[in-house]
Amino acid sequence: MFQTAFKKLSRLLVTKAAFFLPEPRRIAIERRHRGREQLGKLRRADCTIVSYGKSGRTWLRVMLSRIYQTKYSLSTRSLLSFDNFHRKNPAIPRIFFTHDNYIRDYTGHTDARSDYADRKVVLLVRNPADVAVSQFFQWQHRMKSSKIDLLGFPQRDEALDVFNFVMGAEAGLPRIIDFMNIWARDIDALPDFLMVRYEDLRKEPERVMGRLLEFMGTPATADEIRDAIDFGSVDNMRKMEQKGSFWLSGGRMKPRDKANPESFKVRRAKVGGYLDYFDDAQAQAIHAMLRDRLSPVFGYGPLAVSEDTRTEDVIASARTLK
Repeated sequence: MFQTAFKKLSRLLVTKAAFFLPEPRRIAIERRHRGREQLGKLRRADCTIVSYGKSGRTWLRVMLSRIYQTKYSLSTRSLLSFDNFHRKNPAIPRIFFTHDNYIRDYTGHTDARSDYADRKVVLLVRNPADVAVSQFFQWQHRMKSSKIDLLGFPQRDEALDVFNFVMGAEAGLPRIIDFMNIWARDIDALPDFLMVRYEDLRKEPERVMGRLLEFMGTPATADEIRDAIDFGSVDNMRKMEQKGSFWLSGGRMKPRDKANPESFKVRRAKVGGYLDYFDDAQAQAIHAMLRDRLSPVFGYGPLAVSEDTRTEDVIASARTLK
């Protein structure tokens, strides 16, 4: 709690000091400050979980939290947040969750290997089309105006519909694809690396969670994993969000409007749900962008994968194309 308060105070002081500067300069200073904070955590972390926003990080965080809460008899009122569980029991690793959207502002690096090559890294990915649609509802219903400015998202008064948001360079598919391609280029340069696809985690949660926990150095029993998966079910997470079960974790698990299901942190969690929002022509435009621009290493573009294809098979097949 003290560290969180200090971090917020530090950010507030930086923001106040830059208040009278032109907006681009002020935003650049805040992003660099956040990057400095995050780089410090990256260097101290035992394991880092990287994901683009709305790729399933909260769901994974809830399941991992449940594993450690059960195994080490911890309170269920808070979620993993870097070293909060580690401070209660040193057997629990310091886990740094990041969207990797500020560190480069501080280091100046434009690749992944420069900052992450000597780290234990999990890359959590999801079909960019599902990510982009989920980002649209995050932007529309949950994102604060200050965060919109900080991330360079469109202003809400632009009144974009979901298709134009998804196809737009500011916050849609082009930006998500660029992020994923940076990581795709450096996968072979990351010796302690695991990629987890959201779709695989939905289809085979026991297998994928077991593999992830082994990679992190904290293996769990089949019963512990099954319990965590049940705890992290969509229905249970929505109930917990309604009740404010994780009140010690701040606003990340609170709906903005309990009467509006689109304002919940846990919204639909549907694989391929983006198709529900577009007509055939729009869906074809989305698929063409994924095919033409996204690295095949993820299995969402040129390598169309079947329901039975696993992440490790996708990576192996994509590497043969290099």
